[in-house]
Amino acid sequence: MIVGVLVELSAKAVDKVFEYNVPCELINDIKVGIRVSVPFGRMTLEGFVLEIKDSKTTSKDLKDIISIVDKDIVLNKELLELGKVMRDKTLSTLISCYQVMLPKALKAGRCGNIKYDTYYKLNNNYDDIKFNDKQKEIIELVKNGPVIRKELVDISLSSLNTLVKKGILVEEKSEHYRVDYSDEKFVKPKLTVEQKKVVDEVISNNNNNTYLLYGVTGSGKTEVYMEIIEHFLSLGKTSIVLVPEISLTPQMINRFEKRFGKKIAAIHSGLSDGEKYDEYRRISRKEASIVIGARSAVFAPLENIGIIIIDEEHSDSYKQSDPSPRYHARDIAILRSKYHNCSVLLGSATPSLESMARAEKGVYKLLSLPHRVNGKELPLVNIVDMNKEIRKVKGHFSLELIDAIRSRLDRKEQVILLLNRRGYSSFVTCKNCGYTFKCPKCDITLTYHKSSNTLRCHYCGHGEKVYDICPSCKEKALNNLGVGTQKIEEELNKLFPNSKVLRMDFDTTSRKGMHEKMIESFKNQEYDILLGTQMVAKGLDFSNVTLVGVINADTSLNIPDFRSSENTFSLLSQVAGRSGRSSKEGQVIIQTYNPEHYAISLCKKHDYISFYKQEMMIRRDLKYPPYYYICNIRVSGKDSNYILSEALKIKNSLERNLYSTIILGPSSSSLFKMNNIYRYNIILKYKREDNLYVALSKIIEHYISNNKIKVDIDFNPSQMI
Repeated sequence: MIVGVLVELSAKAVDKVFEYNVPCELINDIKVGIRVSVPFGRMTLEGFVLEIKDSKTTSKDLKDIISIVDKDIVLNKELLELGKVMRDKTLSTLISCYQVMLPKALKAGRCGNIKYDTYYKLNNNYDDIKFNDKQKEIIELVKNGPVIRKELVDISLSSLNTLVKKGILVEEKSEHYRVDYSDEKFVKPKLTVEQKKVVDEVISNNNNNTYLLYGVTGSGKTEVYMEIIEHFLSLGKTSIVLVPEISLTPQMINRFEKRFGKKIAAIHSGLSDGEKYDEYRRISRKEASIVIGARSAVFAPLENIGIIIIDEEHSDSYKQSDPSPRYHARDIAILRSKYHNCSVLLGSATPSLESMARAEKGVYKLLSLPHRVNGKELPLVNIVDMNKEIRKVKGHFSLELIDAIRSRLDRKEQVILLLNRRGYSSFVTCKNCGYTFKCPKCDITLTYHKSSNTLRCHYCGHGEKVYDICPSCKEKALNNLGVGTQKIEEELNKLFPNSKVLRMDFDTTSRKGMHEKMIESFKNQEYDILLGTQMVAKGLDFSNVTLVGVINADTSLNIPDFRSSENTFSLLSQVAGRSGRSSKEGQVIIQTYNPEHYAISLCKKHDYISFYKQEMMIRRDLKYPPYYYICNIRVSGKDSNYILSEALKIKNSLERNLYSTIILGPSSSSLFKMNNIYRYNIILKYKREDNLYVALSKIIEHYISNNKIKVDIDFNPSQMI
């Protein structure tokens, strides 16, 4: 038997199928989609069997497969075909497309570790054996049926092994999944008229439509999702639900678990490698019908899919920026929906401009939930002009926000505060000579973290201790500028010494399980104030939160990106929606130095439609999405001059081969140097360019064997740093 194997090397030059013979003893276990170990030059590599080329013959010119890594199919027929489409659309290697679909335990050099529980039971034929007192004690414990090892707390392993060797006990092993779900009963809430209308539309017209559900915060989108999923479960169909942030996942999983019990499986970065491996196998074995998770969950190996739901569809976390393949989960969902002839439901209170534009054109079907489930109005939003407040206060809190927090604390209500920057301060500089601490590997200032007294680069991870003396002028004149979550936490503790503050950012949630633990403790009102970065802005539902404060609304507005206004409006609207979600009235206070900016002033009115119209006019004039597609070509390497000269050659090549494309650059990236690598961008804007993929493929091929330069292609990038 001869098979075609795609080896797990990411190099473009070897991104093709290689032929191997299959030894006689392995023939019965060979299937398309399994992993095998093969000789490759002087190396031994793993790879995927993509085709069986000849089932009857072998060739003396070919090497033999060494072994089979997984007897079960790892990539089914649909995912194998999906990988090929991804490769063509993203100009990536095929192996990288397959690798992104799988948990770490199923990637090269790794073998999934299955966890077992050990049970002991009595052998039926032990009547003629005499026992000592210890053996009698053990037999007494297991005589009524098999007992798991962890319940035999005072029994040594050697005693158990002795009884097994003598044939008195029988040892059995049973696979134990690391993630367990309960089957507790749950009473479904009654749907509102608006919710039922949305559900009926989706389940009655489920024939490969893409729906955009525009629903205000608190309108009950999650309940709509579950009702639709329950309908497809009754038809024997499966479902995928994507959420953008790991912080949302515990609450979402908890709600789905109460409704669907062990029918759910989760795939997200908060799980250990072993837990992901178990969940993936549960899905493959058809033990789970509903998959919930972040971006990569879109590749879950489900069959007979009835609906794919993307919650908070506007989030840029659905786009993989690095490494390749640079795919968008929405595009993958739509591709899979065609294969399964099912619908895709995109939900958001602030839909992306691209999605709303497609809904206006009829490419997507627009559905809406314009009112909150509790019947209350959206919270009152106050805008505080910090240009006027800066003379009144010393810290980062306006008098209005301080009074509002104090009022909520007096009423035993809770507060959420958003600051979209972690660390203690933005950077450390010298008041005497102006020296600023910068990352030696990246073109960016280091962020000060007071808890560890270190400066850290949030891009490459470089860290260094902070001392009192300036390394340049040797004066004791260092000053912390900017503001981070640690500094705001310190101010809160001084302003409200009797309150309990919970800080939720990358630093405090990096340990496994911390997201869920923090969310649960705040929900149980163990803390009064939740201070966090954007992870506190979306999807969280706390009934006792009546005030949301935004420390500085301008942080995301000042980022050099054409989406900065959209991201700002979305973030402010989403965090505002955390307030007043139950019977208590909610309020939002937004501190800003740009109160007249439309992204902020329209947030005060909760007016997404007006924002959409104004932003669309700007996008049209500047030729940005959704009026134009964009493509970012990043050219990078260690020699800045060489990289720039090659980037100019690439631009000249594109100008000769593209006829209806606007070509900008090359220009240095906003983060010019990262980890000692210099980066230049070439931006393409186009509506239709028939020769685009051919021209870009030629450029990639030209630089395949040049290790001095790297060329990355990113279609419709979420950011261009």
